[in-house]
Amino acid sequence: MKKYISIDIGGTAIKYGVVSEDAAVLSRGEMPTEAQKGGPAILEKVTGLVGRACGEEQISGICISTAGMVDPARGEVFHAAPLIPRYAGTNYKETLEGRFGIPCEVENDVNCAGLAEFISGAGQGSRSMVMLTVGTGIGGCIILGGQVLHGFGNSACEVGYMHMRGSDFQTLGAASSLTEKVAAGKGEPKELWSGLRIFSEARRGDALCRRAIDEMVYVLGEGIANICYVLDPETVVLGGGIMAEEEYLRGRLETAVRMYLIDSIASHVKLSFAKHRNDAGMLGAFYHFMQRHRA
Repeated sequence: MKKYISIDIGGTAIKYGVVSEDAAVLSRGEMPTEAQKGGPAILEKVTGLVGRACGEEQISGICISTAGMVDPARGEVFHAAPLIPRYAGTNYKETLEGRFGIPCEVENDVNCAGLAEFISGAGQGSRSMVMLTVGTGIGGCIILGGQVLHGFGNSACEVGYMHMRGSDFQTLGAASSLTEKVAAGKGEPKELWSGLRIFSEARRGDALCRRAIDEMVYVLGEGIANICYVLDPETVVLGGGIMAEEEYLRGRLETAVRMYLIDSIASHVKLSFAKHRNDAGMLGAFYHFMQRHRA
């Protein structure tokens, strides 16, 4: 049985594991990204993880999911947010293949999450799918014909930058804006208000938390509707930490999306919530690797 090392590099944590050729996660671990140390330090961490895995198992390939805009053909990050300094220009493929002599493939983290949900998660069986991850920002992925749509410059579906209401989609609709709004309304530091606490207080009847969630939901509904007008996907999958609150959010989001869509489109777009959660990046990186090495 062939085994692969799969690594999911986020702004806060690096998740990693060994994945079998039939997509079973055999082992998993996590370490802090320490993004402030920059791209070279992250590359060093990833190299160490691959080295340890190769020392313990016969590894057939290296699968990487990472934050930032990625050129999959080159295996290189070509643009990254200021959260990770000196990350643009990091070439995992060239470095790791040169060091370990085994193939390496690299893809953007949201594209990986989308691929995982399309192949074996909430979007399984769909002919076309959009994945949105709602967290510190909002990321997007489009899958058509079983393949991620990368766009001419590998920047397709950067929906967080989509202009909206004099601002942009992620400034208005990301989970970070929810916590900032509640903290400001309470006159307290935002560090005291996590998404988990906000939803907990909303269930207890806190009017400010409920109002802030409703405002976020209608921003998300408008953004999702705008994406549907352009792409007309069969399924829209929602991921990110706050989407674990499916019970609270599903009905509200479905109502918001319908409010902004014409009936002929609203009637056939299916809204789903991500199933793979913490394993999405690792699984998606593995699926991406297998697609690129398909016989």
